[in-house]
Amino acid sequence: MPTPQRLILASASLGRRALLTQAGYQFDVQPSGVDEPPFVGFPSPRAYVQHVAWLKAAAVAPTAPQGIVLSADSVAWQGNEVIGKPADAGDARRILERLAGTTHELWTGVCLWRRPGDWQVCWQEASVVEMRRWTANELDAYLASGVWEGKSGGYGIREEHDPYVRLVQGSLSNVIGLPMESLARVLAAISPP
Repeated sequence: MPTPQRLILASASLGRRALLTQAGYQFDVQPSGVDEPPFVGFPSPRAYVQHVAWLKAAAVAPTAPQGIVLSADSVAWQGNEVIGKPADAGDARRILERLAGTTHELWTGVCLWRRPGDWQVCWQEASVVEMRRWTANELDAYLASGVWEGKSGGYGIREEHDPYVRLVQGSLSNVIGLPMESLARVLAAISPP
C-alpha cells in the first residue's frame, strides 16, 4: 500500500522493515538513536509506548524537510510491569522463564510526524500473546540462536506456526512491532490524494 509522500522509518528494527516491505511501502531508514527511558512515572504501558514513540519521531523529524516520519515502540506487559528488551542472555532467560506458560500483553505505540508542518498523529495498540512452557533444551537453543536480542519480552514471533508463542487476541503485526492494519488506515487518511 504505497504512500505518495516520502516515508522515513525512525527505527533500526528488522521486523518493522520487513513488515513495511511486505506491505509494499517505499521508505528510508533513519534510526532515532533514542535511549528508551525506564518505566518510572508512567501510569500504564499505553502512556509509556506513546511517549517513547513520540520521542523517537521527534528526534528524526527535524532532519527531514518533507515526508512522514514513522516511529514505534513496543513493550511486553504482565503483572502491572513493563518487560522490556533483555540486557543479555541471562536476562533473556529470566524473562522467558517468567513468561513461559502464561499470557501477557504486547503494546506498541506508533507516531506519524508529517514534515513540513509538524502535524502528528499517535496511537497505541495491544495484543494478547500466550507463551507455552519451554523444555530446558528448547530454552538453551533459543537463547543460543540470538532471536531474543533487541526484542521486548525476549522473543520474536513467527508469522505462521510459531512453536512457542501464540496470538490470542489482536494484531500479529503488532506483536512483530508495527500494527500494519491501523497504519494503513491512518496513512491513507493523512496522505494527500
